[in-house]
Amino acid sequence: MAIETAVLFGGIVSEAIVFILLMRRKEWRILPMFCAYVAWTLVSDPTSYFVISKVSADTYRSYYLVEVTIDSLLQFAVLVELTWSVLRPVRASLPRATPIVLGVIIAVAGLVIWPLAGMTVPPKFPGEAALLFHVQETFAIMRVVCFLIMASFSQVLSIGWRDRELQVATGLGIYSIVTLIVAVMHSHQTSGDLYASLDVIGTISYLATLFYWIYSFATKEQERKEFSPQMQQFLVLMGGGARADRIALSDLPSERSRKRIK
Repeated sequence: MAIETAVLFGGIVSEAIVFILLMRRKEWRILPMFCAYVAWTLVSDPTSYFVISKVSADTYRSYYLVEVTIDSLLQFAVLVELTWSVLRPVRASLPRATPIVLGVIIAVAGLVIWPLAGMTVPPKFPGEAALLFHVQETFAIMRVVCFLIMASFSQVLSIGWRDRELQVATGLGIYSIVTLIVAVMHSHQTSGDLYASLDVIGTISYLATLFYWIYSFATKEQERKEFSPQMQQFLVLMGGGARADRIALSDLPSERSRKRIK
């Protein structure tokens, strides 16, 4: 218990440092949803510690449901924000609806991942707990996929390890990989010292992520590189094609106008 408490408070202090660095670097201008997510964790973590030690199990269950819902919505917004932020060099040339399209794509990806995440749910979890755990693991896999895609295509996207988008995705991805491993092991180990030790490992991995972000955000972000000419042309053509389709549709005469022309 002493180790868990120390790690918990260490995490809260680290979250506060990350948030201060984000504000100092004015990262809210580029990644406002990520800043909001860090602020949320800074508030929710000590609140959860207080609630679980002071209220009944039923009250905590209701609180936990609300917390997971807000947390999931913020995580979804962060994933959309990261993908949209990666396109900064050509965003002016893309349609205004691009963030919505990205959100739909990520939501569809979540639906595809949902059955896979169900394999990590411990079989003895009751219905509501199993559902909440299922949601959390779905977002964990989505964070890993986001990190792997951004890291794999970093050259094409013209981003490096000193770009904020990849730094955020790396922290989320590494932590999520550890939590997924812990979840799979939990599904085969329902009690005993190993179960509690796995929880500590998951918490320590989150603390390591916060340390990585502290190191990353303490340094100035490098100037964002432009996309390669081929990538710029591809994205502009996609955006221009979509915009041209909208203009063409808007320029079509209405039925009433056609009758007047006749």
